[in-house]
Amino acid sequence: MERSGLICAFLIAACCCCRRAAGVPGEAEQPEPEQVEVEVGGTALLRCGPSHSQGNFSHADWFSVHKEKPTLIFRVRQGQGQSEPGEYQSRLSLQDKGTTLVLTGITPHDERIFLCQGKRPRSQEHRIQLRVYKAPEEPLIQVNALGISVNSEEPGEVATCVGRNGYPLPQVTWYKNSQSLKEEKNRVHIQSSQIVESSGLYTLRSVLKAQLTKEDKDAQFYCELSYRLPSGNHMKESREVTVPVFYPAERVWLEVEPEGMLKEGDRVEIRCLADGNPPPHFSISKQNLSTREMEEERTDDNGVLVLEPAQKEHSGLYECQGLDLETTASLLSDQQELVVNYVSEVRVSPAAPETQEGSSLTLTCEAESNQDLEFQWLREKTGKVLAKGPVLPLRNLKREAGGGYRCVASVPSVPGLNRTQLVNVAIFGSPWMALRERKMWVKENSVLNLSCEASGHPRPSIVWSVDGAASEQDQDPQSVLSVLSVLVTPELLETGAECVASNSLGRNTTVIILELDSNRTTSLSTSTVSPYARANSTSTEKKLTEPESKGVVIVAVTVCVLVLAVLGAVLYFFYKKGKLPCGRSGKQEITLPPSRKGEFVVEVKSDKLPEEMGLLQGSNGDKRAPGDQGEKYIDLRH
Repeated sequence: MERSGLICAFLIAACCCCRRAAGVPGEAEQPEPEQVEVEVGGTALLRCGPSHSQGNFSHADWFSVHKEKPTLIFRVRQGQGQSEPGEYQSRLSLQDKGTTLVLTGITPHDERIFLCQGKRPRSQEHRIQLRVYKAPEEPLIQVNALGISVNSEEPGEVATCVGRNGYPLPQVTWYKNSQSLKEEKNRVHIQSSQIVESSGLYTLRSVLKAQLTKEDKDAQFYCELSYRLPSGNHMKESREVTVPVFYPAERVWLEVEPEGMLKEGDRVEIRCLADGNPPPHFSISKQNLSTREMEEERTDDNGVLVLEPAQKEHSGLYECQGLDLETTASLLSDQQELVVNYVSEVRVSPAAPETQEGSSLTLTCEAESNQDLEFQWLREKTGKVLAKGPVLPLRNLKREAGGGYRCVASVPSVPGLNRTQLVNVAIFGSPWMALRERKMWVKENSVLNLSCEASGHPRPSIVWSVDGAASEQDQDPQSVLSVLSVLVTPELLETGAECVASNSLGRNTTVIILELDSNRTTSLSTSTVSPYARANSTSTEKKLTEPESKGVVIVAVTVCVLVLAVLGAVLYFFYKKGKLPCGRSGKQEITLPPSRKGEFVVEVKSDKLPEEMGLLQGSNGDKRAPGDQGEKYIDLRH
């Protein structure tokens, strides 16, 4: 019975089609199917009639129409549904009291017409066109890495665009510099093809071919895929690519790095450039100053001539030659002059100046350059600018003026271009000692380094009064530093050490006193002297120790108190005798009895010797007379 119903339905549908084809008068045309749009993987809701329909669909059959052949896929009886065996058996269900058929897991194969036939109260049918959509993946673009020659007679392949797994088939559009490309005979050709995957999805492959020119060397190409979804129209763009474009060179030229003024010592690169791709084979030539002929220079693998360090001999005319290996055409650049600025070696005269103390000396500096020069003189040990110009006058020279003087010759117009020359001025004199006396706190049986520094001209030599391992270091041409390594013994503590510096003009001495103090760390107590004293005296200078200094202060205070006390007593004595007229006007003479005149003397003595009171001997070795023990007298007779 069911089979007979299916046959009847098919016959009715065929009859309707025949009537429409024959144009039977009075028969209404079949309405267009209802459109239902779903994305792949989604769910389709198929209603058995328009949404406003009030019909009873508790008894209906659902058909799938493929290639105009209907296939029963679902039955509805008394509001209950039952799937027919086949591809839809597990994907169909009812909804809304049997009026809506639910189809899940949509695939591209489901894009077809679905037919619903109602049985009661009268026979009626409703057709639904299911549309399926799937956005393609991001387009992949692959450029032709081999490139395109502008001399090609046919359009060359620029790039290939691939859009995978879209449905329905997307549309492709090519762009150059954001301008869409259209088919153009002998200029632009777009060849597209598609593959249907087993899933029913499409993969699109499009190849762009074009005739390119030199101006297209930096052109940006990309493709665009246009597709539709239930939400509307969409598009996806690929990344931009640049295809290598090959074209012959029309000119070549030279380029020098760094730009601007060059100087000796710079790293200079001379390279050839051309407006062709690929660049031609380059060679660089320099003019021979003697023959005026251009001679090829040796370059690296990239055709770059490297001058490191640049010298003034590198100055001259250069040119570049480019040879196109494909067309064998040769191009020659314009000649370009290279100038390497320089300063010659600086010369100072006299080269080894030496003079007597108190005399004058003039130093002169000379140098050559291809630019204007400036000179200045510096003191080597301080860096102080002494004079500007090539001449340095030195007047009334002292020993301290000896040492280094530096002449600097510079080019103001070329930053960093300069040369210098150091000259040492020697002033004749006996050795100067850095110190007269040093005191060192040491530990017994320890190894000690004693140092002694002296300067003079001629250069002094140093000897020690004790044995040990001595080494010398030249501080400058007129100075020497001697270091003596010794073991601290009781004998060394007792004698100390002397450093003696001498030359042909005299000698000088530094005394080193060693003190033993186990409660103190090794330290250094020094006594400095003026340059004049160091240069002209060999006497030993002592510093008063702290206890001796305090003793001197106490003695002085005591003496003052005693003098005031005695003076007060004498005045009181005369006042009592009536010899001192107080409160009278005018001046009064203090008189003494005749027998006492010449005897009343107050004597104040100090029991300290002058040396113990810290009185240093003079540099000429003068001493007090034997009777001069530092006594002080107050004579009240006058």
